[in-house]
Amino acid sequence: MATTSRARRPLPLLTPDQISTLKPELAEVIEYRKSGLSLNHVVGCPLDCGYCVRHLFDNFEMKTPRALMSDEAAVELLTGHHYFQPRKTPIQLFNRATDPMLPVVKPHTFNVLRLLDERGLTNHVLVITRWRVVPEDCAILNSFRNIRLTVLVTHSGIDHPGIEPVDSAIAAASLRTLYEHADRYRTVLYWRPIVPGLNDSDDHIQRALLLSEHAHATVFTGLFFRNEIAAYYRDHGLPEPYEDTARRKIMPEESERRILEAFHRPDDQDLPWGPLFRKTSCGVAYAHGEADYNGHYGIRELCDICPKAQLGLCRDAWKTPDLDLVTGQARSLGAVGDVEITERAIMVEGLDEPPRYYLQHSHGYQVHDRSKPHHYRRHGRADIGWPTA
Repeated sequence: MATTSRARRPLPLLTPDQISTLKPELAEVIEYRKSGLSLNHVVGCPLDCGYCVRHLFDNFEMKTPRALMSDEAAVELLTGHHYFQPRKTPIQLFNRATDPMLPVVKPHTFNVLRLLDERGLTNHVLVITRWRVVPEDCAILNSFRNIRLTVLVTHSGIDHPGIEPVDSAIAAASLRTLYEHADRYRTVLYWRPIVPGLNDSDDHIQRALLLSEHAHATVFTGLFFRNEIAAYYRDHGLPEPYEDTARRKIMPEESERRILEAFHRPDDQDLPWGPLFRKTSCGVAYAHGEADYNGHYGIRELCDICPKAQLGLCRDAWKTPDLDLVTGQARSLGAVGDVEITERAIMVEGLDEPPRYYLQHSHGYQVHDRSKPHHYRRHGRADIGWPTA
């Protein structure tokens, strides 16, 4: 199968000397994130979104995509990774340093999907884009037989050209196209980042509500406002949305309340808020008719907007793991102190995010660092915009 009818040459490879100048985290092709092992062997993007995580890797000025290695080598590295588990580990493609649907990147995206699919892998694979998707692309996305593919379309609705230079109408058109042609894949409206005073007006919310009708699920979330992003805002005279930065996404209580009020369906007991979710894995799992692979069911206040049938799927799949088994696994990964299993999560100490996510996906049960507590109703979100009590 050809990966695209408009054949393009592979992206040029960066030389070892060029790779050595990159920030070490950027040169590391695989990163374990909460939504899965993230494969990023293509770096560089011209879209200039002011809040992009590329600021964190010091490559925001790298506008022309380049490859760190071949697709084949990258897939070998991914599937041979010590945290990779066939059928279990979710995978993300090009979600850190480029957009997977840019014209010069798209052939690599399709090729990696093909290589994964040909291995017979049934893992979830997430592709996140804000760029153009056409019916020809959908035909290719529908051709994969094994992987559980989800295309998440990032749409912010932000009108400020310094913060969001990419017209959100492009993402809206792509979402409609993807939804119209979906067969074997699923598509999610990734409504983000929501920022008070910037894109959370009643008009913005209503536009998102209408757009959500062209997706199998909608996930809404806030802004990563790290020090590097705040510095970019200041240097370019952009309005800073918050006085402080945070390691977690900022999603104020008031913005969430207004969103939930707009989406609420008081007469629909099965879909009280429609297919709307706070967490990425929840939306992806719902779109595929499966239980959440991140085990968020233990955090019940996250589930209060979920469709009734989805709650049943997650309840039936959610099992408390064996303490001795988890303790042995956590110790082998470097955990210190007591390992505890509560009705909400496995509590550990001394483990960075990658081993915690490995345990989380292994057991379908939340794994938390005891030193970084997840507060009630703010689960995994910054304290900014929430009551201090």
